[in-house]
Amino acid sequence: MGKSNCEYCSNYQYDEEYGYYVCLVNLDEDEMYRFLKGSFGNCPHFSYGDEYKIVRKQM
Repeated sequence: MGKSNCEYCSNYQYDEEYGYYVCLVNLDEDEMYRFLKGSFGNCPHFSYGDEYKIVRKQM
């Protein structure tokens, strides 16, 4: 599977207990199916994980 929006999303976090990345958003049944299938390209919950956003505001 190629790069998807999930890889840049702030809701896509590594879970050390499970040993893989998980989506922290509570997806409904249809959304979860598309997410697991890898066809969730236009996610309505996408939030760009920009850790430098706060730093830019401080300048």
